[in-house]
Amino acid sequence: MTSTLIATIGVSMLLLAFFLHLIGFMKLNSWGYLLMNFFGAGLSCYASYLISFLPFIILEATWAAVAAVAIGRKIYFVSEN
Repeated sequence: MTSTLIATIGVSMLLLAFFLHLIGFMKLNSWGYLLMNFFGAGLSCYASYLISFLPFIILEATWAAVAAVAIGRKIYFVSEN
């Protein structure tokens, strides 16, 4: 039950970020989009870990890592200017 709730929150964050981008409400490089992807993928990864489903652990960990790199780049380039 706990893993289902965590997964639902995580996947909802990912889908909401995607939808908001598609309708033009969020840009790909906005803080909101990046953070929703990072935390949504992180929660989904954790939920996949709880049920021991390796394919989705890898998928969501990669998604979270890519979002973390994008966040790091954004921090770096903001601090550089």
